[in-house]
Amino acid sequence: MNGGNNGSGGPCGACKFLRRKCVKGCIFAPYFDSDQGTSHFAAVHKVFGASNASKLLMRIPAHKRLDAVVTLCYEALARVRDPVYGCVAHIFALQQQVVNLQAELAYVQARLSTLQRLPLLPQCPSPANLHSPPEIASNITLQFDPLQHPSTDLTSFSNPLDQELVNNELQAYSREFVARYLPGVRFRPSCSD
Repeated sequence: MNGGNNGSGGPCGACKFLRRKCVKGCIFAPYFDSDQGTSHFAAVHKVFGASNASKLLMRIPAHKRLDAVVTLCYEALARVRDPVYGCVAHIFALQQQVVNLQAELAYVQARLSTLQRLPLLPQCPSPANLHSPPEIASNITLQFDPLQHPSTDLTSFSNPLDQELVNNELQAYSREFVARYLPGVRFRPSCSD
């Protein structure tokens, strides 16, 4: 949208489209160059008309005309693509995308909150714990026996298989999140896989 009448002597894109001589004070010359300006002005002319566009630009102060021309071109090109909704269709699509992303974020946050409340069991037993003396093992079972110390946390699992399923599900969600939003990051295989 550079001037088409600035020294080259040729018509601006608007005058080229209208097949008229581009005069020195042409209102369209600073905004519609002879290359891309012709196609942009064609859309503006089709939707708004050349006379209406020139009247609109005459009423606007010179320092705000560039913004007006950009807006006219955007709306005109959108109307050519979608005659019924124009640029509003793009706005609706963006709003729907925001709603979908907000719903997905709420779901992931709720799921993460649920999974964070669950107690995590160590996934890889250390070699020292495998060969511990029987008296230490019995002390551990007495301290963590669910029958002697009933748990008040309703979300904790007493079955290690259930805990492993939760851990696997959390890892699957993590992998999906990283694959979607951090494509360059790779997971290390955990010691339980």
